[in-house]
Amino acid sequence: MTQHSQFALLGKRRFLPFFITQLLGAFNDNIFKQSLILAILYHLSVSGDRSLLVNLCALLFILPFFLFSALGGQFGEKYNKDALMRALKLAEVGIMLVGAAGFVFGSLPLMFVALFAMGTHSALFGPVKYSILPQHLHEDELVGGNALVEMGTFLAILAGTIGAGVLMSHAHYAAAVATAVVLVAACGYLASRGIPRAAAALPGLKLDWNIFAQSWSILRLGLGQRPAVSRSLVGNSWFWFLGAVYLTQIPTFAKEWLHGDESVVTLILTVFSVGIALGSMLCEKLSGRKVEIGLVPFGSIGLTVFGILLWWHAGGIPPGEAPYDCLAVLRHHETWAVLADILFIGIFGGFYIVPLYALIQARTDEDKRARVIAANNILNALFMVAAALVSILFLSVAKLSIPQLFLALSLMNVAVNVYIFKIVPEFTMRFLVWLLSHTMYRVRHVNLEAIPDEGAAVLVCNHVSYVDALLIAGSIRRPVRFVMYYRIFSLPVLNFVFRTAGAVPIAARHEDEGIYERAFQRIADYLRDGELVCIFPEGKLTADGEMNEFRAGIERIIEETPVPVIPMALQGLWGSFFSRDPNKGFFRRLWSRVSLVAGESVAPEAVERLDLQARVTSLRGEAR
Repeated sequence: MTQHSQFALLGKRRFLPFFITQLLGAFNDNIFKQSLILAILYHLSVSGDRSLLVNLCALLFILPFFLFSALGGQFGEKYNKDALMRALKLAEVGIMLVGAAGFVFGSLPLMFVALFAMGTHSALFGPVKYSILPQHLHEDELVGGNALVEMGTFLAILAGTIGAGVLMSHAHYAAAVATAVVLVAACGYLASRGIPRAAAALPGLKLDWNIFAQSWSILRLGLGQRPAVSRSLVGNSWFWFLGAVYLTQIPTFAKEWLHGDESVVTLILTVFSVGIALGSMLCEKLSGRKVEIGLVPFGSIGLTVFGILLWWHAGGIPPGEAPYDCLAVLRHHETWAVLADILFIGIFGGFYIVPLYALIQARTDEDKRARVIAANNILNALFMVAAALVSILFLSVAKLSIPQLFLALSLMNVAVNVYIFKIVPEFTMRFLVWLLSHTMYRVRHVNLEAIPDEGAAVLVCNHVSYVDALLIAGSIRRPVRFVMYYRIFSLPVLNFVFRTAGAVPIAARHEDEGIYERAFQRIADYLRDGELVCIFPEGKLTADGEMNEFRAGIERIIEETPVPVIPMALQGLWGSFFSRDPNKGFFRRLWSRVSLVAGESVAPEAVERLDLQARVTSLRGEAR
């Protein structure tokens, strides 16, 4: 596994042109949208309710996600993704020419047509945007690539929003906006020409142009995926719900609760966007370059905690004679608490969303990936509409204040994610593994590439502590089925994790022959299914830090199901809180460095228990 930084991807032709293309697209979307809103509010002579027209803008941009996401999913499967991206970017240039004409001539209908077309462009671009990443990135780059995309998207949204404000303040705002959107669109097309070939996953797919039937069909396809994927789609869309509520209410929150002007709104949006970017960037480091869904519940907890704190800290700033600007509001210490809450909501939002995108990409079949992401887009749009309705219900009907709305949102987040994690216990299991491996210990991996990416194998390892299985599970990218003493299997809390991971409880033959025989049968079943099985051939935890003699069970396993055996050793766990060291201490070994070392594979015909014991002893060395 290569150990480069995720930022190294920005120097790769297989990523950089795509990154620039999608970043400029998000930037242009927001320049045009925000400029149109400001034009309606401050510049254009319009008949009718300006607030209604602003809401119409939001509707016109979201509606295409309902109508055309399914079509975008089909396009993403049928056509080469690089060619499709270039075609869409060329279409964006044409759309922006229409939008530019709308600004130059002050034509609101032309601007609305362009806005709807931009929404259509985004709906068609989204499925190919996320489905192309697994084709151009290695597995260990997927989290970092998604993190860069999320960082770029949110910073582009922020830059587009600020840029629109700058352009609309110009005396010749129409010409300035028209020039900017066409120029950015043209740059996006030029960037797309550098995207390397990404072959169609399903070139023989017959397109169904019935957008309504296909939308329903693709939504069913997405929600009908394996539970980890389908619930990731729901979890992803729930984040869009949260984000839509926060971003919609920030202007009013800044005005009524921070007593600020437009610059305070920009300040809050900047802090939130920087938070998302930071959280996204940290995902690769925290996950160890793996698709680590343990970060998802961690992110969810942070979203709840800091959402509650935002409610708690709001309302402490006294009003001034005039609205505060961004510098004046920072003179109040209460502001810093609010901004810290918003920053951490963004950071934990990054922890939450990046692994979900990576999991959807990694665990969806290639010939369904674009359509599943299209289903995600449809769900996102539905959740965004629901966010608007819930906000109206809570603020107008229930008469909640905006901070109270944030509190309600945080409590809803608890309920929604408890439901998701309950029906997909893998999320919770990986969270516990992640907590252990990132708070109790610093785990170093040595030669784990010796473990095959596919196919059956048996892993044998020394047994030092009660959490050996968790540390191994957190280090190996494939699911591992552990064979463990039935009393350890039954430990409170850990039992849930072991059952979820498909662990195999075993007892000595003289203790319970039924458990003993059923264990060997399950092991054989797992190996025939091509899975990894890990056993601790000592049969019990070490009582003195030294290894016990390997038992004959490993020979019986290989005799019944001949598969390669990979010796492994844990180093540095003796003396930890979870070992049997009489001098152990909780804090003495907190966050200590431990190592998991893998040796070379042993062919089935060469497997002999004492030889395996010698190999594991050699791998462990003197580091007990």
